[in-house]
Amino acid sequence: MYHYFAPMEGITGYVFRNAHSACFGGVDKYFSPFLSPNAHHKFSHREFEDIRPDHNRSLTLVPQLLTNRAEDFIWAAEDLYAMGYEEINLNLGCPSMTVVAKGKGSGFLAQPQALDAFLDQVFASTRAKISVKTRLGKSQTDEFPCLMEIFNRYPIHELIIHPRLQTDYYKNAPHLSRFEAALSSLRAPVGYNGDLFSAQKLRDFARAHPGLNSVMLGRGLLAAPGMLSPHLDERRLRAALRAFHDQILEGYLETVSGEHNALCKMKELWLYMIFAFEDAAKPAKRIKKAARLSDYQGAVNELFENKPLSPAPEFCPPR
Repeated sequence: MYHYFAPMEGITGYVFRNAHSACFGGVDKYFSPFLSPNAHHKFSHREFEDIRPDHNRSLTLVPQLLTNRAEDFIWAAEDLYAMGYEEINLNLGCPSMTVVAKGKGSGFLAQPQALDAFLDQVFASTRAKISVKTRLGKSQTDEFPCLMEIFNRYPIHELIIHPRLQTDYYKNAPHLSRFEAALSSLRAPVGYNGDLFSAQKLRDFARAHPGLNSVMLGRGLLAAPGMLSPHLDERRLRAALRAFHDQILEGYLETVSGEHNALCKMKELWLYMIFAFEDAAKPAKRIKKAARLSDYQGAVNELFENKPLSPAPEFCPPR
């Protein structure tokens, strides 16, 4: 079974990906935060910097595209293929209302005829392999059988399913029964994404689904960056976490405009990585309040020097 790192806007850019790959490994593919092809057929500076091949040499990156216009997808996919990217991922999973209101992401699932026409055109005109990340539908799980019929018409490289609806966002439990019922009916290799927040849950899920092609991990792997590195003992895991943190901080200080913005990005990462430690409420509060780099580094030093690692780190979604 392959292991993928899910794309998370603002967090899993190339600075993060390179640090994770160097310090932990275990990830077969990293997926980029979505790129938004437009009618001008030009990537933004931020998008281009993230998917530049020389920024991703040490890992396998799959660029992800968010669009409902076939001509824009084809342009972007062909441009990325020319850069050396052999697989492109179509985002049919983003539940954000700003995306859904434009009929993109999981909003596109509510337009099955338009989606079918889109896929027909892009598969006829794109040299790259096309994988798809999808939800079960927009508002009802019984939308998925129709979507499966559409997906089965095309040579999808891999179908990664997050078994929630758009209206679920990231709340409610994944609809596992619907996901499991679909496995035997899909032609494409199938991947799973959703709420595997600990190493034990990942192992249990893999044992229960031996025919699954891949598992895509997001928030759980952010909370436990070493989840896929079981060979690391506590001493080496602590050292890897510290090196991981320091490499990301150094990268942000070099690439982000201003110390304040770099600290904001690090604080967003700590919303997840704090679960790697036990009894970490006080240093977590200091990290959150730090307004200067020196204050931030002092709080991080306290955490790494004085707090034990969690023996079984697990992300706990906020209520």
